[in-house]
Amino acid sequence: MKPNSKRLLAVIAAAAAIPMVLSSCTGGGGGATKLDTKADVTITWWTGQADEPEALLEKMAGEFHADHPNVTIKVSPGAPTTDDLLQKLSAGFVSGDYPDISYSYGSWVGELASSGRMLDITKKVADPSLKWDEFPESGRETATPDGTVIGFPAVIDNLTLLYNKTLFDKAGLSYPTNDWTWDDFRAAAKALTDESTQTFGTAYPVDGGEDTVWRFWPRLWQNGGQILSDDGTKSAFASDAGVKALDFMRAMAVDDKSVYLDQTDQKFEPLFVSGQIGMIIDGPWLLYDLGEGGTDYGVSFLPGTNGDHTTVSGPDIWALFDHQDANRAYWSFELIKWLTDAKQDARYSMGLGNLPMRPDAEKSLPEYQTLLSQFPGVDVMVENFANVKYARPTAAGYTGLSAAIGKAISEVLQGKGTSADALKAAAKEADDALNQ
Repeated sequence: MKPNSKRLLAVIAAAAAIPMVLSSCTGGGGGATKLDTKADVTITWWTGQADEPEALLEKMAGEFHADHPNVTIKVSPGAPTTDDLLQKLSAGFVSGDYPDISYSYGSWVGELASSGRMLDITKKVADPSLKWDEFPESGRETATPDGTVIGFPAVIDNLTLLYNKTLFDKAGLSYPTNDWTWDDFRAAAKALTDESTQTFGTAYPVDGGEDTVWRFWPRLWQNGGQILSDDGTKSAFASDAGVKALDFMRAMAVDDKSVYLDQTDQKFEPLFVSGQIGMIIDGPWLLYDLGEGGTDYGVSFLPGTNGDHTTVSGPDIWALFDHQDANRAYWSFELIKWLTDAKQDARYSMGLGNLPMRPDAEKSLPEYQTLLSQFPGVDVMVENFANVKYARPTAAGYTGLSAAIGKAISEVLQGKGTSADALKAAAKEADDALNQ
């Protein structure tokens, strides 16, 4: 989903300074010590959304209130943009003014878990009637930092290869397939690049944010590398696998000059929609713009290495906060359980053009067929969940790690330094962040 902000975590470098604030907080507040489901209760919900998504959530909150008149739900975006929520939550932990529920990027989860303010719903989601296993594993893992479930998945997506059929036809190239290799990708990018028309074969964001970083992880994993050491205390990306992955990307950007390097993270998607870029690694949030732009596009799995087409998922969560009030905790859980049930998720996620969060349970619903007809390629993206084999780390130091490697990737793709040296320097910064 593309929330009320730039995709994912553009603010990640600034957020790296927040862990000390969060980890210094301890639980507080006070309220009902014994559950009374009939007592009047007010819960605050920061959605992180705007426009149509916000309006739909407010409508659904009203429906929940109609079914449970004793539950008053104060719904708001919570902040001017989704990116601003983490800083507002951090300040709220200090003042005691924080919500019962908030939208949270997956890359914030480690910081939130270290705050001492989260509800532990691990036992609750084990109830078979909740059907927790219907969520893709990446969504469940993101909501479970250090083995404790602190919320529900709010959106679950994955990265695929999107390609412009018009440009492929013009170049006389066959369309990408689910069996493509990275060599196929590189060759097509070179063939699609035309300096005279300022057309590029592909694109990559080099602003150094999480958009830069998470597009690198599939290449690392496919080469046999990993992000963290097995015990999670050190970075592991500055390996032969990491160097090989970044060297390949550098060769395309610097030697082939087939990569549009977007220093703003704002331009490459519109340029793809308008037909100036032949292929991008992207997700379902772009499908609406492609439809509005009349782009003739296709979708396939990411190119693979030795038959391995591992991709990455970027789940976000509905984080649940502890106010030491049994009634607020109960109804916060019940609201989000209801919202993420297959029937309601079909209205919300698929109604807004996002992938179903409970794919197997929702494929039989009419909303899924509507989604397929409105957004060609959704079926490939849903099938691509099978290629999500690893989750991004939820360690508290991930924001610092991401900032470090994001800078390294950006510099190398712009021809500054070597992959080995850049990743080695980034690893040192990442290790410092992981051990704060």
